[in-house]
Amino acid sequence: MKTTVKTMAAGILLTASVFAVNASEITKSIVNKIEVEDYELKIEAWMVDANTFTADKSEKPAGSVVDIAVANPDFSILVEAVSKAGLVEALSAAGPFTVFAPTNEAFNALFKKLGVTGIKDLTAEQLKPILTYHVVSGKVMSTDLSNTSVATLNGQKIKIDLSNGVKINDSKVVKADISGSNGVVHVIDSVLIPN
Repeated sequence: MKTTVKTMAAGILLTASVFAVNASEITKSIVNKIEVEDYELKIEAWMVDANTFTADKSEKPAGSVVDIAVANPDFSILVEAVSKAGLVEALSAAGPFTVFAPTNEAFNALFKKLGVTGIKDLTAEQLKPILTYHVVSGKVMSTDLSNTSVATLNGQKIKIDLSNGVKINDSKVVKADISGSNGVVHVIDSVLIPN
């Protein structure tokens, strides 16, 4: 009987030890799993942050200078004028082009000065030399500008003045460096009129 009790006691102790070892292993396994999952979450978080700060090389380049104008409601009159003058295809070509783009407000000021109500009152022949006077060959970013005169696509030159902000003739550049696939757009506050 004593042997049986000792054997049972030993069996209980052995079972308890095995259980304790198994419980310890289970606890270690759970802790390790949590640590691994935590590490994986940190890696994933890092990857998200990395993607935030690096450009995706699979992204398509921005549209052409024409696409930039079409996408901005402040250029709706410019888009109408470019279309009427038959310049959409030319300005959608490879370029590169630098476009000094007047806003709708700039065009409305010109219409008032000319005594017309809008683009419909002007012919393609009148619009073409004005619009090509806003385009320079090459992609000229604001950091490339200097006090100089530059030939436009209509053959006449525009004057660039950096002494007080950036002025193109008498027009102020109000937003610069809108980069596109075939050039760059700089927004100006008045329409440039060739001589």
